Amino acid sequence: MPRRSPFRIDLTTEEEESLQATARQYTAPYRDVIRAKIILYAAQGLRNDEIAAKLDTPRQIVSKWRKRFFEQRLSGLQEQPRGGPPARFSPQRGGSRQSPGL
Repeated sequence: MPRRSPFRIDLTTEEEESLQATARQYTAPYRDVIRAKIILYAAQGLRNDEIAAKLDTPRQIVSKWRKRFFEQRLSGLQEQPRGGPPARFSPQRGGSRQSPGL
């Protein structure tokens, strides 16, 4: 039997309204909608594996966002700078190469 997450989510009225609005937006980035839904389901008391099944996403992803929300609240759901060296190719160039003469 899967264990319960130690990160219990209790939302304020403002947090719930903000997450509900994000979850309903058709124009919001998919990642933001999924993160909002993860937290809303967690606040309902669902386990990580149940949330993962409902949203068709890996349990580890649910666990990550649940923990980040627990520790940082709404600001934890925002994109954060990635580590490592900067990208070598710009998104416009994409880094693809064509064979000469083909």
